[in-house]
Amino acid sequence: MTGAFSGAGRGSQNLPKVPTPPSGWPIGSYGTYKEAHQAVQYLAGNEFPVQEVTIVGVDLMLVERVIGRLSWPKVLGTGALSGAWFGLFVGLLLGLFNPAPMSFAPILVGLSAGVVFGLIFAAVGYATTRSAGREIASASQLVAGRYDVLAQPRNAEKGRDLLAKLAMRPRTD
Repeated sequence: MTGAFSGAGRGSQNLPKVPTPPSGWPIGSYGTYKEAHQAVQYLAGNEFPVQEVTIVGVDLMLVERVIGRLSWPKVLGTGALSGAWFGLFVGLLLGLFNPAPMSFAPILVGLSAGVVFGLIFAAVGYATTRSAGREIASASQLVAGRYDVLAQPRNAEKGRDLLAKLAMRPRTD
């Protein structure tokens, strides 16, 4: 399966233009997205019309994983580093259009300006979130309690049979 912006022929699949509930009959249910994806891959490898398959995440949860505690040195260091990368990129672009050959001035100006602006933006961002009592770094992820694989009714029985064969195979994890 491919993402929303990849894959050949995405426009010809008559995908809904607005959010629409999924249709089809359940042919399998899995605890992780990886297992559901492997099931669809198995169906595809057995000549099943996978363009009629939908993976649906059920019982959605927003999971926030704490990465660590924030502090002024960490925030300013990260801001300076990200600003330096952006400044270096801008400096290199400016250096390409500089009439003086082999001049490092645009690179140095871009790098130093990037560091300064990175420090400022990081400090302002941290000061505003810190005043709200948020002193942790975290990453959020939307996950489902289970993943159902649906198929259109005309092929649901064939899909269930294929996935039953997959479930009976010995695991190779």
